[in-house]
Amino acid sequence: MRTAADLAGRRVLVLGLARSGIAAARFASDAGAVVTAYDRRAAAELDQALTALAGRPVTSLLGVEPADLQAAFEAADVVVTSPSVSARFPTTDPWLRDLLLAAEADGTLVVSEVELFLRLTRARIAAITGTKGKTTTASLLARMLERGAIAHVLGGNIGQPLIERADELTADDWAVLELSELQLPTISRGADVAVYTNVTADHLDRHGSVAAYRAVKARLAELSVEHGVVVLNADDPGCRELGDQLRGDVRWYGTGDGPLAAGVRDGWLTLDGERLLPVADVHLPGLPMLRNVLAAALGASLVGATHAAIGGAIRDFRGVAHRLETVGEWGGIRFVNDSMATIPAATIAALEAFGERPVVLIAGGQGKGLALGAVGEAIAARARSVVLIGDLAGPLEAAIAGRVPVARAADMRDAVERAAEAARPGDVVLLAPAAASFDMFTDYAARGDAFRAAAEAIGPSLGAPA
Repeated sequence: MRTAADLAGRRVLVLGLARSGIAAARFASDAGAVVTAYDRRAAAELDQALTALAGRPVTSLLGVEPADLQAAFEAADVVVTSPSVSARFPTTDPWLRDLLLAAEADGTLVVSEVELFLRLTRARIAAITGTKGKTTTASLLARMLERGAIAHVLGGNIGQPLIERADELTADDWAVLELSELQLPTISRGADVAVYTNVTADHLDRHGSVAAYRAVKARLAELSVEHGVVVLNADDPGCRELGDQLRGDVRWYGTGDGPLAAGVRDGWLTLDGERLLPVADVHLPGLPMLRNVLAAALGASLVGATHAAIGGAIRDFRGVAHRLETVGEWGGIRFVNDSMATIPAATIAALEAFGERPVVLIAGGQGKGLALGAVGEAIAARARSVVLIGDLAGPLEAAIAGRVPVARAADMRDAVERAAEAARPGDVVLLAPAAASFDMFTDYAARGDAFRAAAEAIGPSLGAPA
């Protein structure tokens, strides 16, 4: 399957009617496929999805029992899965894993929406992956290409499915793809430029071990290095370990010493051995964000952006929602939303981003089975006090071990109020949960939005905005 025409007459089963599933169903139907769409939710919960499919001959299987889905699997030539569904993820229902394995054994093509796009598009690919920092890096890289007038689209895990653009993109276009560990296991095509932000540990509930998670992350590099360029973070042990395994064109960036294609020297960002712009012109706080900027700069340079375009985009860039996002400053207290800090390592990085400025931390949520010792140490070293929420509140309090004041909150409004009471002028109230959001919110964005709303409601009572 190499063009949309190859879908004509095929029987396509789409699993899940979130954004990527809706896009895949629309695309396959428009290409002449016979499409069936399944979602465990009932029709009453899927008004938007069904409206998006209106006018297309798509058969819906909504809220049906597993036995009712088996016939659709047996009839399918192609199964398009949502990112979180895999025969190899223990988080996928056992009955659905069995159906997927049986389909694969029968020769059915099982792909994700991203993999279908990669198979069908003629566009060149700049892919960004990593444990943390993907969205910031992908967004900034796309801004650099825009500034340099390089034709491109931005999508993937960042929230914009690109399958419906597959046919219109040409070999002169670039697709900037953010790829998560959910999307990497099924890809069969590498990238022309593959950028890694870091490789630490996450989602062990799906992958079982750090080694298994890193093996999934390595897939993009392994597929890319033979014909493309792989960009790695020299400051990150996981990237260095990955680099040792690769044979091909590997470029490095970082903030330390060594033969770096993008780095920091004497207060300047450097790129390809030349000064790019002063570090002071970067608006994103902390070393992790500075590394994301370097990753984007090197990736954009390899795509073809000029240094002027790259530097201009960096100067204009103020960040991405829910990633060290300043939502306001009142009475000298800065409120920062880092709801995407869903693992302990990301919370540590967020705490370190503000240097010596005191932090009142809001943390907690649904745990991922990761060790909390290091984040407990970081909180003890960097936080003035902590407000804890959600299921992980108890384990986090145990890790902090009484070294800084701890309060518990019932919800986000309560947490922000308690944090504001503990903060002093010059402090940062930081949401950096070290946990997933699903115990209290639909996703990290809803959690961040709740923080923003509470800060904007409470902030004016603290004094004049900055």
